[in-house]
Amino acid sequence: MTSQTIPVEPFDFIVFGGTGDLSERKLIPALYQRQRAGQFSEPTRIIGASRSKLSSEEFQAFARKAIDEHVQEDDRDQAEIDKFVARLSYVPVDAKSGDGFPELATAIGDSEAIRVFYLAVAPGIFGDIARNLHGCGLVTPFARIVVEKPIGRSQASARELNDAIGQVFGEHQIFRIDHYLGKETVQNLMALRFANNLFEPVWNSAHVDHVQITVGETVGLEDRVSYYDRAGALRDMMQNHILQLLCLMAMEPPASLDADAVRDEKLKVLRSLARINGNEAPKATVRGQYKAGASSGGAVKGYLEELGNDESQTETFVAIKAEIANWRWSGVPFYLRTGKRLAARVSEIVIEFKPIPHSIFGEAAGNISPNQLVIRLQPDEGVKQWIMIKDPGPGGMRLRHVSLDMSFADSFEARNPDAYERLIMDVVRGNQTLFMRRDEVEAAWAWIDPIIAAWEENHQPVQNYTAGTWGPSASVALIERDGRTWHESA
Repeated sequence: MTSQTIPVEPFDFIVFGGTGDLSERKLIPALYQRQRAGQFSEPTRIIGASRSKLSSEEFQAFARKAIDEHVQEDDRDQAEIDKFVARLSYVPVDAKSGDGFPELATAIGDSEAIRVFYLAVAPGIFGDIARNLHGCGLVTPFARIVVEKPIGRSQASARELNDAIGQVFGEHQIFRIDHYLGKETVQNLMALRFANNLFEPVWNSAHVDHVQITVGETVGLEDRVSYYDRAGALRDMMQNHILQLLCLMAMEPPASLDADAVRDEKLKVLRSLARINGNEAPKATVRGQYKAGASSGGAVKGYLEELGNDESQTETFVAIKAEIANWRWSGVPFYLRTGKRLAARVSEIVIEFKPIPHSIFGEAAGNISPNQLVIRLQPDEGVKQWIMIKDPGPGGMRLRHVSLDMSFADSFEARNPDAYERLIMDVVRGNQTLFMRRDEVEAAWAWIDPIIAAWEENHQPVQNYTAGTWGPSASVALIERDGRTWHESA
């Protein structure tokens, strides 16, 4: 089975932080791949902007290096690379002082093409960039602005950031990006639920026992030391990625795939999350911090050693038992966990259904395990349905728990695009379905803020776990107290 590529209208893509890590690892490779797939219309231009005093030729060399290092060899076509690099130019700008913005306006010219301003920079200068763009007359009706997380550190700071951007851009022009929502399997969750009559009748508390969402990383701090120690796992992953996955899994069927119809339903889920505060936090949440251990690459340092600070209480792991107080999900626990230096790099959603009410098979048949639907986001994107079958052979009725697998890599001939490829093209199209609306962001913080306040009020400490494991033992106790266990995500 192959996929079809539909070209987009010509656009100007201006990336602030054009020489940064995100631009190098994700944005430039994603734009190159979309050109190679035939999705660009002419004339399309890409302009890098940052404080670095580079020439356009030096930025083009930077882009070539990014493609060489972050695009697979089979996807590197020299003619396409040359064509791509010819689109690139560069303008040094300073967001704080406003220096360089008149030159940026000159570089863009009077083009009436769609303008995408991608802010791959620290959130503290989002407002400065927006104001300078407005001051130079660069904000046209066809302009869009893309902002990366974190959108604030709390509901109050998120509102400040949204206000700063919203003074210049209309809500329909603001694209708050969460790359998890661009993953093929995440979108397939919508297709599984709403394009198949098989699942929707049992997608509720009458049939679902519990849900697990795991986002595990094997890496440590890497080059995010200063940011991560201020944020921690709750702000860095739970407030955005994991809550967005929970919303897609738990929301009611929208009236259509219209962006606001989908986001209205996600917002209802966020507002239905039972608040965790005060006395509930120690029972419903676990904070962890990795210590020295081993990963796939060998021995690794602990968080404090990497940080160079023996007193940090920043969590690198968090597990939460969440509940959705609405008609569909009342009484169904949602177990959420994420962490760094875990046993495997994996992102998945596990829906475990309730056990059968009565077994007609004798003890010799073996145990009957509950059905599970496992949606794997990374790596090896795909879907597994775990069911019970008879073990083949003449030896009587013996039951076995097996999976019906659908691997995207095996089922589709086309390459699986990176999430940023899809999301950038959606920005150009003006399709906001996979992007967070302002009220979504602030509703997510309204649930996270009381947890943070409770941790501070209760002085809830981080619990150590060895790098290369699945987190502190308290996270195992969190789910096993309810007679359940974490899905083995290996």
